[in-house]
Amino acid sequence: MNQYKVQVASAEHLHLAEAICLEMEESAKARGTGIAKRSPQYLRDKINEGKAIIAIDDNGAFVGFCYIETWEHGKFVANSGLIVKPEWRKYGVAKAVKAKAFELSRSKYPDAKIIGITTSLAVMKINSELGYEPTTFSELPVDDAFWKGCQSCVNYDVLSRTDRKHCLCTGMIFDPEWEKKAKQREAETLVTSESEPARGNWDFLKDVKVLERLLSIKEKMFLKMAERSKERKLRRGIA
Repeated sequence: MNQYKVQVASAEHLHLAEAICLEMEESAKARGTGIAKRSPQYLRDKINEGKAIIAIDDNGAFVGFCYIETWEHGKFVANSGLIVKPEWRKYGVAKAVKAKAFELSRSKYPDAKIIGITTSLAVMKINSELGYEPTTFSELPVDDAFWKGCQSCVNYDVLSRTDRKHCLCTGMIFDPEWEKKAKQREAETLVTSESEPARGNWDFLKDVKVLERLLSIKEKMFLKMAERSKERKLRRGIA
């Protein structure tokens, strides 16, 4: 019961692309936020490139999916399009798919920073367990193609009005340099100096209440901004 297998997607999974796209669309509608809209052919391309992770049940039907994208010539890698079918969301599928995507990203692009943006506290928890930490949008790619993926989200106007500095999403990042420095300190068996304090893993469970409050503040703030913008348009006879 409830058995599934997580693996790098291959040619045998190409026929599942349309079902995955449909599930992405339905999930975005249900949550009120957008997963970057992709075509079945785009997902097939990712599968053919060896850049997709899929979870399938005993009958070969998809239960979870994710793919990786690169930006700025491999400087950044994003694990994108994470989706799990609703009836499978209590069995650790998202965590398993994300972990496999993280492993694939590090294998293919060992020096790249792994990034993501999300409004989901559940995804943030998974990311934190993999070593991600929250970051400002200024630390994310400046490539227009990266932000183009946000256009299908209902909150895209917020991102646009703030010149890509703020949105309801939280940016997260894993920098492989953190790991390299930690290993170097361990190898040298030196006491960490005051100029470079020891890095501890970000404690998601400790800070989750802060994140919940931050999300609530963001929602209220951007809602007021949208209302003021609408009022100005009404006064000008635009709307």
